[in-house]
Amino acid sequence: MGDCRGVAAVLARPPFPVPLYPSSSAPVPQLPFWFCSMSSSPLSKKRRVSGSETKTGSHCSSSNSVRTELSHTPANGMAKNGNDAEIDEGLYSRQLYVLGHDAMKRMQSSNVLISGLRGLGVEIAKNVILGGVKSVTLHDQGVAEWNDLSSQFYLREEDLGKNRAEVSQLRLAELNSYVPVTSFTGALTNESLTKFQVVVLTNSSLDEQMRVGDFCHSNGIKLIVADTRGLFGQLFCDFGEEMTVFDINGEQPLSDSAGVVTCLDEARHGFESGDFVTFTEVQGMTELNGCDPIEIKTLGPYTFSICNTSSFSDYVRGGIVTQVKMPKTVAFKSLSSSMAEPEFMVTDFAKFDRPGQLHVGFQALHAFEKKHSRLPKPWSQSDADELVTLAEEVNAAQSGSAKQEQLDQAIIKKLSCLAAGDLAPINAFIGGLAAQEVMKACTGKFMPIMQWLYFDALECLSDAEDAILTEEECAPRNCRYDGQIAVFGSKLQELLAKQRYFLVGAGAIGCELLKNFAMMGLASGEGEVIVTDMDTIEKSNLNRQFLFRPWDVTKMKSETAAAAVKQMNPSIRITGHQNRVGPDTEKIYDDDFFESLDGVTNALDNVDARMYMDRRCVYYCKPLLESGTLGTKGNVQVVIPFLTESYSSSQDPPEKSIPICTLKNFPNAIEHTLQWARDEFEGLFKQPAENALQYMTDPKFMERTLKLPGAQPLEVLEAVYKSLVTDYPHSWEDCVVWARNHWQCQYNNNIRQLLHNFPPDQLTSSGAPFWSGPKRCPHPLEFSTNNDLHMDYIMAAANLLAQSYGLPCSTERSDLTKLLQDVKVPEFTPKSGVKIHVSDQELQSANASIAFRNYELQLKSASNLRAENYDIPPADRHKSKLIAGKIIPAIATTTAAVVGLVCLELLKIVQGHKKLKSYKNGFMNLALPFFAFSEPIAAPKHKYYEIDWTLWDRFEVKGIQPNGEEMTLRQFLDYFKNEHKLEITMLSQGVSMLYSFFMPAAKLKERLDLPMTEIVTKVSKKKLGKHVKALVFELCCNDETEEDVEVPYVRYTIR
Repeated sequence: MGDCRGVAAVLARPPFPVPLYPSSSAPVPQLPFWFCSMSSSPLSKKRRVSGSETKTGSHCSSSNSVRTELSHTPANGMAKNGNDAEIDEGLYSRQLYVLGHDAMKRMQSSNVLISGLRGLGVEIAKNVILGGVKSVTLHDQGVAEWNDLSSQFYLREEDLGKNRAEVSQLRLAELNSYVPVTSFTGALTNESLTKFQVVVLTNSSLDEQMRVGDFCHSNGIKLIVADTRGLFGQLFCDFGEEMTVFDINGEQPLSDSAGVVTCLDEARHGFESGDFVTFTEVQGMTELNGCDPIEIKTLGPYTFSICNTSSFSDYVRGGIVTQVKMPKTVAFKSLSSSMAEPEFMVTDFAKFDRPGQLHVGFQALHAFEKKHSRLPKPWSQSDADELVTLAEEVNAAQSGSAKQEQLDQAIIKKLSCLAAGDLAPINAFIGGLAAQEVMKACTGKFMPIMQWLYFDALECLSDAEDAILTEEECAPRNCRYDGQIAVFGSKLQELLAKQRYFLVGAGAIGCELLKNFAMMGLASGEGEVIVTDMDTIEKSNLNRQFLFRPWDVTKMKSETAAAAVKQMNPSIRITGHQNRVGPDTEKIYDDDFFESLDGVTNALDNVDARMYMDRRCVYYCKPLLESGTLGTKGNVQVVIPFLTESYSSSQDPPEKSIPICTLKNFPNAIEHTLQWARDEFEGLFKQPAENALQYMTDPKFMERTLKLPGAQPLEVLEAVYKSLVTDYPHSWEDCVVWARNHWQCQYNNNIRQLLHNFPPDQLTSSGAPFWSGPKRCPHPLEFSTNNDLHMDYIMAAANLLAQSYGLPCSTERSDLTKLLQDVKVPEFTPKSGVKIHVSDQELQSANASIAFRNYELQLKSASNLRAENYDIPPADRHKSKLIAGKIIPAIATTTAAVVGLVCLELLKIVQGHKKLKSYKNGFMNLALPFFAFSEPIAAPKHKYYEIDWTLWDRFEVKGIQPNGEEMTLRQFLDYFKNEHKLEITMLSQGVSMLYSFFMPAAKLKERLDLPMTEIVTKVSKKKLGKHVKALVFELCCNDETEEDVEVPYVRYTIR
């Protein structure tokens, strides 16, 4: 129940207009094209060229060439695939779909040093170890102090005074048995640095950063410098003068069925100018097939131009164009060079000038610490004034672009006041980003941060005009929350301890949230965190859900997670539930439960549950923190009562579906054959078995089946009859015979029938070839016991059928071969008059009813046999599992960063921020990298008479009158007429119509003097549970002018 598993859950949809990118898990479409003339000359060979022509291929030229490295051999010492160990796909399954096998192997050859094991260092180490590098060395010469415990989740109070690296090593090593974790407490000498491919510095002095930075740059070692100071964060990357990036954005290469290229069927190609492509299956102009990558120029959403094709043979038709990911060489400056001439990555465009100010401010902080051997005291005005002076000196000494025209003294003072702070959410965000940069450094996968990133969350400070924190209020108290008290003072800590929060989901996002809750001290006093998740722990969870260990597999997530965070902070009061949220559990999560909450945090994996919780939060007027991830993408949405819109106020676009006729008869991509195989699996082994079982065990099965629409009752009953009578197998041999005949039907007979209806030389009514563009002409397969794919299918299908009927199974190929030799397959002759629908429009007009369901199970052999029918390249097991299982890519770095942002919003909610501009919805894509923040959208306003209302408003009506009797329908109608000047024309509760102006007089007379609850019970035919305190009524009303007016719903209190 942790991160987004359904594509619809996505994402992580941005709650504001930002550029969206195709999901990295999106299937690669095969789109047809044709070459288009731009003059009256025959089709082919024409290309519009602007600018200079540059050679990019063996025989094609193109404009807009970019500098790339075609060699996949890194020139800068990037770790090579020296680790021959197999990748544990059971553990890394979700991450593999983000990084890919090649990147994972490169990462498994990388030794990483992480220096500084305070809160930020341990966050980076946790994410890098989960990721699966070759080894991690933890370096720290300092000992644990009270201030560390506010964010260092692997330090305990009993560890105070002990070396941070040594204590953390034991606990970090448990995260991933494939990654050796060692500690090092000596000085960082140049010799010690040579052992590593990547070095990460945290909690280090500027002098050390410069020394290590110069050495790493000159020795081909990747360097990352990360730092957090209260609500501020800093990140710097230097990956050498020639860093090869193999994949700059993480998106699947686009594939388009194909001088100008125009896509068929009005299919957008999705390319951008400067992309590189290659061609296959072009008829005529065969010089394009298999050519070196060609740079393109887009001319529109459906067309793009390629190289000069005037010397090529004439184009006939068809073709598939596929995007090629071209390696790109990126040059980094050393830390010392970049300090004077910085290149900034902007995280918040509303703070465009902030990075330059903080670049100077962080240097001033280092100068202050060097001078005083300490950081500025929390909220000390004298220290803040001194830091401003130091910042002005630093700025005056700048000669390059780092010099600021004018320093923002208010920002520098805030930096001073907060510098001693150490906040878990900021460390989670910067730590997630830094760990992703480590992975980029190891693998060349995704575009690195160029080169400085600064971040602040000053909106978390109180937005009250008169809010002033004192040095005394924020002084250290020798308690585990000192790092947080230094920023917000002791009063917020008291508020946090009293919070009662409901966390829905204990998966990847849920685990990260609980860790942050524990570090922040949420519910560490009179409050409570209630976490619910009905799932058990699986091996694949261990790669991201870091509260779990291998020995926890099969245990309940919520209970295990609760116990784990109690180890991190024994003061947290937390209770684990195993309930699904929904109407079925409203007796548990009832009015009393929700009314006692201070807020809700979602860590869900599907849209339906998200929307349900959103409705509950709106009804009970509770703040909701919503988030989601999809690979390197993530988003955060904050929902505040009476201030923002709700999660359900905007909808995700519908998922793109594959046309039914494409699946049935005209597949042109491996995604189509995999979907077809999934549907076949369900139709053969799932649905018939379920129906037969219900027929035998459920007395109401026939009654329900006969109520189904159209021809469905007949189809279901025929299937049951086949399952229990005509097709009932009695032995393994019967199952083999059935599987062999089914193979013949699917991969030979049906294809022959299709070709009988539409021969290879068939023409359309316009005279064009029928089998062209996206329609690939199939060919029937001939069965052979010597073909492994054919035998795989028979073995799998026969065993699945045997299992369905409780018959003995077999895996002996030799026995199967003998049985198949005796199977007599009936002769097949294609029939005339068989209708095959060419389009979905034809299918709909024939009233066909075909349902699609989402099951992870799939038959790779079924898909690849189907692909062979249509000459589609087959998919390997990894790709088959991704597409057929609709697996959502996930990685720990994105989860950590997203949750950091969630918890920053939590701090605002607990403080009671009232201004919309104080809150931030966020969207990120760590692969690009890209960040966008915006104010949440305000709740839309409606009006009746002069009264404004939003989705958060309702009419509160007390059903029980002062005399103890309940209000009748007549009294209810009169109440609205007298109190609100509204005439109710229709009144409903759920799907039950309680009153309408067109109701028959006899029925109206019967109901007018009945109590409201009695009418509800009578109409809905359901008793009201004892847990129900109030009912929700929907109204249609007229105002005094008899005009329809939109009004809020009614909360009718009965207890």
